[in-house]
Amino acid sequence: MKSNHIETKVLHAGIEPDPSTGAIMTPIFQTSTYVQSAPGEHKGYEYARTQNPTRDALQKNLAALENMNHALCFSTGMGAVDACIKLLSPGDEVVSTNDLYGGTYRIFTTVFQKMGIKFHFVDMANEQEVRSAMNENTKMIWVETPTNPLLKIIDIELMSKIGHEYGALVVVDNTFSSPYLQQPASFGADIIMHSATKYINGHSDVVMGVLCVNNDETHSRLAFLQNTCGATPGPMDCFLVLRGIKTLHIRMERHCQNGREIAHFLQSHPLVGEVYWPGFESHPNHLVAKKQMKDFGGMISFTLKNDSLEAAIEFLKSTQVFSLAESLGGVESLIGHPASMTHASIPREQRIKNGLKDSLIRLSVGIEHIDDLKHDLAQALEKSATI
Repeated sequence: MKSNHIETKVLHAGIEPDPSTGAIMTPIFQTSTYVQSAPGEHKGYEYARTQNPTRDALQKNLAALENMNHALCFSTGMGAVDACIKLLSPGDEVVSTNDLYGGTYRIFTTVFQKMGIKFHFVDMANEQEVRSAMNENTKMIWVETPTNPLLKIIDIELMSKIGHEYGALVVVDNTFSSPYLQQPASFGADIIMHSATKYINGHSDVVMGVLCVNNDETHSRLAFLQNTCGATPGPMDCFLVLRGIKTLHIRMERHCQNGREIAHFLQSHPLVGEVYWPGFESHPNHLVAKKQMKDFGGMISFTLKNDSLEAAIEFLKSTQVFSLAESLGGVESLIGHPASMTHASIPREQRIKNGLKDSLIRLSVGIEHIDDLKHDLAQALEKSATI
């Protein structure tokens, strides 16, 4: 059936009952190869690295959620980033945000920079700074919004306009929002990237990456890289992500509801310093967030009034409902320390320059009862104040 409503798409887009049994759930096609009736004569499947029916169903579903023509799944989010940058050639240049997931920064600077691709890391809230970095060699703009971990908001429509003036591909990492809160294709993005490990799957039991694209030629090039380089997910992981997607809209509503309450709780707490959350009217790009997002998500970063690494560590050790762990976007609440965890690969001087303090704490607010989340943060804040 056709629907423009994402609440219906998560359940039905690209998914059909199994024709052989009528099973309503997409089967897990746990096979490495497919029998051919004669050389080159088969039922559309030859080898599982190239194609798998479970993966095909997931890819069709994800493309529909982002209102794009195609989607490609990879074994990890970094596998998706890797394939995307492999669209470029030595001498090409990329303009990227300077508040960026550490793993993305690492692959840009330690892998692809050595291969002759140049990266410019700029404040994408500053249009002039972006334009100053653009030149005839710019072949890609890499947008991450909201950014990780400072929750900066980048105007996708503006970045798409600038990128297309130079003939550059505009890529948006949509991980923090998920397709439920933000659909970058509506604002001109050419490629949408997700770490599906996070909100799309939502249950902290799968690692996967996604690229969504409209242009048929770009899709063909990415599909070639997906097959040739081989960073493809297994059918069980694809099944689990399909399972997770079915509750995406319900989960995201609760993440946003809890996130809003926690953001205001932290903002009013006497032991908390700065709170980074795009839902505040005081957020520098709040109006842009309102324009391109349905709601403001469950990701929050903050510092302590006692702006010391020691106090932050004591706080991180003291939470009981928020689990200290890498990653984000699961149903359970997670807490992290970007400087030593997700962004440790970025040199300290670069982190500090970009506003990422050693004491910064990042929350992925889950779907637990809000009173338990508030109580947990309150008691941990009290313990951190003793340092």
